[in-house]
Amino acid sequence: MYRTHFIPLFTLVHTSVVLAATVTYNWEVTWVWAAPDGFGRPVIGINNSWPCPIIEASVGDTVVVNLLNKLGNETTGMHFHGINQINTNAMDGSVGSSQCPLPPNYSITYSFTADEAGTYWYHSHNMGQYPDGFRGPLIIHNPQDPYLDDYDADMILTVSDWYHDQSQTLVSKMLQPNNTRFEPPRPESALVNEGSDGHIPIDPGKTYRIRIINFSALTAAFVVFNALQMHIIMADGTYVRKEAANQLRVVAAQRYDVLLTIGDNGLQNYPFLVALDTNEDYTSKNASPSVAYHTNFTGQLVNDPKGNLKAKSVVEEFFPADDSLLIPFDEQPAFGPVVKQWVLNFDYCRDANGYPRACFNDTTFIDQKVPTLYSVVSLGDNNTEVAAYGQVGAFTIGYNEVLEIVINNHDTGIHPFHLHGHQFQIIERPKSNAGNWTGTRLIPATPVRRDTVAVFAKSYAVLRITANNPGVFLLHCHIEWHVEMGLSATLIEAPERLMNYKIPQDFIDICEVQGIPTEGNAGGNDLWYNTEGFVTINPTSYVGALYYDDSSSSTPTSTSTLSSTSTKTAPRPTKTTSPSSQKQRHKRIGNLLE
Repeated sequence: MYRTHFIPLFTLVHTSVVLAATVTYNWEVTWVWAAPDGFGRPVIGINNSWPCPIIEASVGDTVVVNLLNKLGNETTGMHFHGINQINTNAMDGSVGSSQCPLPPNYSITYSFTADEAGTYWYHSHNMGQYPDGFRGPLIIHNPQDPYLDDYDADMILTVSDWYHDQSQTLVSKMLQPNNTRFEPPRPESALVNEGSDGHIPIDPGKTYRIRIINFSALTAAFVVFNALQMHIIMADGTYVRKEAANQLRVVAAQRYDVLLTIGDNGLQNYPFLVALDTNEDYTSKNASPSVAYHTNFTGQLVNDPKGNLKAKSVVEEFFPADDSLLIPFDEQPAFGPVVKQWVLNFDYCRDANGYPRACFNDTTFIDQKVPTLYSVVSLGDNNTEVAAYGQVGAFTIGYNEVLEIVINNHDTGIHPFHLHGHQFQIIERPKSNAGNWTGTRLIPATPVRRDTVAVFAKSYAVLRITANNPGVFLLHCHIEWHVEMGLSATLIEAPERLMNYKIPQDFIDICEVQGIPTEGNAGGNDLWYNTEGFVTINPTSYVGALYYDDSSSSTPTSTSTLSSTSTKTAPRPTKTTSPSSQKQRHKRIGNLLE
């Protein structure tokens, strides 16, 4: 468990010179036995420890993760959520899109530049795997942070839904013809900082920067510090003008950085509430069943350890801050003029065998033989032909063109949509029951940017990006169960600049050892229009990330592959700077694990 919600800090020292560093993590992905809510089950950890450790760097640093898969019975991969991967698209970690799955007993090296400061996270992007525990915070510090002088200490608050069965079992039960209501798995509990007791030591008169991250597979989380008002300073990876908020609704994968000032009135404890939103649409007045909150967590900001630690945080009704109204700190104007528009209509659907799926524009996403990025870099001048990529919802945009993305949500529930490779501008995002987009009447002068947006029920969102980051990037619902149902599409950005992009050899090697082709179209064919080998029908049995060979076990429950959680700490990263400097360049967060 995290030893406490509060993260110890090193002393801040301002320096006039910022030195780029290489921060290296040597990680083995392993099974661990853990019981974060009191129910024991296998989870995926790092170096035989869970929760997974923090990745921490500063703007301009190079982050290197040497990842060795020691799961034995599952493949894996690692996505750095919110990191743009400028010139390093192969490091995006999206299995099937930008890489092959990493098989047991093989390793690859992820390496990328920490180009933008902010609160991010990493997680497996492989076959519904991250709800089994492979996820952790990723913090990029900024020595020139505009709010650096506004707070005294820095802490992380992760929230998540939690399940007692493993993902492969849950998805297998969901993807059955008798699931006529397209129901996703429902969580058993809520976790705060991966199973901590929620007691956060604080000092009176201090201001804290709280980095809120939602790791959930399904649910948004309402976060309320009843007696204390939050001030939002960052949404996902975008600094915003300071905005007061009493309540936040943080959808799956979103992050908020908020400032919280503790009163200077002596010993006092402050309860706070994390309420998981398992409702389809919390704003609905006629919901059936009615709107209710059954999975909640009450924590305490503790200034009086001997005082009342059982006080409740009571909320009569939720009215969270509207993130679409936030103003970016840099006040960047709306991108334009729009060159292309990508319209995505979301509905539930059924495949040819009657299994429940989720569709964009009446088509469900199906992984192909060749990772899409590998097809793009090997098809030459034909890499603009979207038909070459199979059923992955491909859409192309030229370099530096402005793309407008319209998502029409035809469902009765609110959905979080995430785009890899960009912080998009939110041009328009009305509340529920607005219907399909028919044209934007008012474009905000300085729209907020973020990488994950809540699209309300029976409503839409209008987003914009400038296509200045050549690569292959997924756009998908960040309800992990809906990803497994096929609610994804593929943006192929500036394909004309990807023809000479080189895939690292270790990434090619893990494909070859599994017999996965690394060149040609979706079926591995030299001719882009040859559809032989394209995958057009979903399999009727779901195996998830399971991997079988003569040396691997079929289940992750043997004592040879499981370690129980203990006081073991994942090794600290190595870090080199040039020239050498012992000075701290920011308010560093430190180790979360006992």
